[in-house]
Amino acid sequence: MMRIELDRPRCEGHGLCEEAAPSLLHLDDEGELVIDVPEVAESDQDLARAAVRVCPVAALRLV
Repeated sequence: MMRIELDRPRCEGHGLCEEAAPSLLHLDDEGELVIDVPEVAESDQDLARAAVRVCPVAALRLV
């Protein structure tokens, strides 16, 4: 199974990842990224890859 990891200090809260994968993660009221589904099901792996790919500061990675 694939897992999304966040480098919190690197995250600037742009929200592009949220737009790419709203079912997996979101920005909270303070602009902090929250990973709702850290363990990514096979059916959501394309969404997770898209979220990682659009992050302008490379704060997300898949392991």
